[in-house]
Amino acid sequence: MEKLAGQKVLESLKERFQAFETSLNGHSNSAAHQVRKAAFENLQTKGLPHAKHEEYKFFNLTKALEKNFNFPQSSSPATVNADTVQQFGIEGLEAHKLVFINGVLSAELSDNIAIEGVSIEALHDAFDKENVALFNTEAQFEEDAFVAMNTAFAQNGIQITVADKAIVEKPIMLQFIGASAEESFDYQVRNLINIGKLAEVTIIEKFDTIEGASSFTNIVNEISVAEGAQAKYYKIENDAANTYHIANTHVSQQQNSHFTANTIALDGAMVRNNLNIKLQAENCEAHMNGLYVLGDKTHVDNHTVVDHMMPNAYSNELYKGIMDDKSKGVFNGKIFVRQDAQKTNAFQSNKNILLTNDATVNTKPQLEIWADDVKCSHGCTTGQLDRDALFYLQARGIQKDKARAILLHAFASDVIENFEIEAIQQYVEAIITERLAK
Repeated sequence: MEKLAGQKVLESLKERFQAFETSLNGHSNSAAHQVRKAAFENLQTKGLPHAKHEEYKFFNLTKALEKNFNFPQSSSPATVNADTVQQFGIEGLEAHKLVFINGVLSAELSDNIAIEGVSIEALHDAFDKENVALFNTEAQFEEDAFVAMNTAFAQNGIQITVADKAIVEKPIMLQFIGASAEESFDYQVRNLINIGKLAEVTIIEKFDTIEGASSFTNIVNEISVAEGAQAKYYKIENDAANTYHIANTHVSQQQNSHFTANTIALDGAMVRNNLNIKLQAENCEAHMNGLYVLGDKTHVDNHTVVDHMMPNAYSNELYKGIMDDKSKGVFNGKIFVRQDAQKTNAFQSNKNILLTNDATVNTKPQLEIWADDVKCSHGCTTGQLDRDALFYLQARGIQKDKARAILLHAFASDVIENFEIEAIQQYVEAIITERLAK
């Protein structure tokens, strides 16, 4: 029998899954746990992605996991206090804050949130009540090994339900902090977000890890956007240099709904963001904005899928990357326009700047159209800073480093402007300025 990729990881996960089942205290026969078991069997049968796997050929996370992690049954969390949480916050951001330490919701460090029309529940409580209707509906474990891993161990995270017509004025921020006294640790997070008809809400996820131990985060988001709803989602990843992170965010949209995803990747050893959006009804609108600003040996891989299934829908995708030192960026964007999706407007653009000869990027925009009455485009560019523009600024007395910074800020500005929340714009701008000053 051929050896599966990630065999060492799979063996470690066997022991953990047995211990996890034992800890469920009578819930091991629930419908949700039957899904977990099926996901675990799927993972053990198919294994993790190997080096020749088409979707992961530029992102060999399996090798990194085998080298750096032994997947113990539990780890010893380090002390995290309110000052640490504030240190990793975003200055000036007004939000309802939920804080997770190693994926576990901390009531002590979180805000006491009471929003009319909004239900917020720790996922393990929802599992105990067998009230997880969205679980394994948008993100199905058969489609990806890391979704299968997450599904098998799904216990921590949050379930957010926004009632029909509810308007949430301030964003709901999910702040994930990794901390452990061990040499390495990992955590799995599952978030279920159900947004009702004509509701409006903004969700922010922010990921940080305290320097020291090497960490692996595997997160899956399932987001359902009902008819006429307006939802905005921010993903901000600014981890430590020895962190490994993979996220699968699956979104379904119904008629007349609007959804915006803003993905910001700034640091970490290896980062993978899979974003899948299904426009399942007429007059849906989806926007995807991405910015990755990388240095050292950071490797960030963005994979997006936009699936137009019905007529008269619109999507627009803009991802930009700045790669310095020996960093590596990957962008793989797919747009599908189904046969029934006439009158679709779908646009995709990926632009990259390489600041050194050692920095690299692999970009692959893809467009598959089965309808004949559509307006669609895609494209990518990769290059260095415009030497003529740099010379022009220097000729007017601006020092080279400052001129370089001006051009890079200008390059990123149209993505940053789309973030809309001023505190997040300033946060990203400050990081870019700090990086360029080094």
